[in-house]
Amino acid sequence: MIRRVDLRGRVAAGEVLDLQALVPRAVFDVEAALDVVRPICLDVRHRGLEAIREYGEKFDHVAVADLRVPAEALKTALEELDPSVRSAFEESIRRVREVSEDERGADVASEPAPGGRVTQRLVPVQRVGLYVPGGRAPLASSVVMNVVPAQVAGVQSLAVASPPQKDFGGLPHPTVLAVCAMLGIEEVYAMGGAQAIAGFAYGFEGCRKVNLITGPGNIYVVAAKRFLQSEVGIDSEAGPTEIAVLADDTADAAHVAADLISQAEHDPMAASVLVTPSEALAAAVEAELPKQVAKTKHRERVEEALGGQQSAVVLVDDLDQGTAVVDAYAAEHLEIQTADAEERAAQINNAGAIFVGGWSPVSLGDYCAGSNHVLPTAGCACHSSGLSVRSFLKAVHVINYSQQALADVAQHVVNLAHAEDLPGHAAAVTARFPDTATESVDG
Repeated sequence: MIRRVDLRGRVAAGEVLDLQALVPRAVFDVEAALDVVRPICLDVRHRGLEAIREYGEKFDHVAVADLRVPAEALKTALEELDPSVRSAFEESIRRVREVSEDERGADVASEPAPGGRVTQRLVPVQRVGLYVPGGRAPLASSVVMNVVPAQVAGVQSLAVASPPQKDFGGLPHPTVLAVCAMLGIEEVYAMGGAQAIAGFAYGFEGCRKVNLITGPGNIYVVAAKRFLQSEVGIDSEAGPTEIAVLADDTADAAHVAADLISQAEHDPMAASVLVTPSEALAAAVEAELPKQVAKTKHRERVEEALGGQQSAVVLVDDLDQGTAVVDAYAAEHLEIQTADAEERAAQINNAGAIFVGGWSPVSLGDYCAGSNHVLPTAGCACHSSGLSVRSFLKAVHVINYSQQALADVAQHVVNLAHAEDLPGHAAAVTARFPDTATESVDG
């Protein structure tokens, strides 16, 4: 069901291992998808609302007369939400909000010289378009992960887009609408795919263009984000979900198998990787997987994901090698189930989120840990972070120098300007001190 990659003894035998290439990822060809989305985006730019409606009917198989979700539909969705689900979302919102508030930070003022002050202001993005997928699963939890940190950041204008659903009369999934209502989001659009991203980027009748687009989506959503980066800011180019588990013989094989399956049920291209020095654990997990997969609802897609080139059980010489492997892999989600889990976690530089110990499964982070589940994939965790309150803030330096503070540093500015052959830069300083010749100018 899942292949093995055995690294034991290979380094001792003199082999140089390319750790990043050990577990190939699923093919996710954004460049090829660009050829599909480019004409869609340009069509939306020129024809706006009409084009979005047409593509919605073509791809989502439902005709939507008015993309804007009526306020009454939002209210009804919340009223009809199962009370137990509502309670769970309320707790998820509370935890994500608390973490976001702690992360937000404050303006920082520095005084590099007497009379010279530089303040870094954290300024919220003015208008944000939040995308919520609606494909194989209605990811209403993504509403929480997108909206809450944006609200904590202080974004004043938030719009949500989610694909129209034929089963719900052309509206987004009712759970998505209910969570929007819970969070006070009134601007919600029944639109999905590349046309939704283009609609936010260019604006259309009744919808102003946004400054930033966040949220996960399929390959066409990702490709549209890439194409439109000259028009609008984006959070990331998120690909298929990933889980890596670093475990030793103290881990519970049934728990590890369940965690691998939990991410495999997202998508046939999802990656599930176990890295362990324990032959016994590897064998136990391999035996456990078929038992659990046989009982899961989405058996076919789980089997395809686990059997793909992107999934594997990787046997290593020891935990130090295992740590190096998962750090090089830079998984979206990394679980560490070892006897020294906290110490191992502190050694990891590259992961979207790290789940420490046997009682911190990825599913917890997907919903109620307080962390964000919009995370970098495809190895991008080596240079990028997951969505957070900081994603919705811009850092602006405010420089305030007195006359004397500028005079004190003027000669350095003039010297550096001339060193770069930019005399106009120097003149912008010397013009303020006409009675004081400088060595560089005189020379």
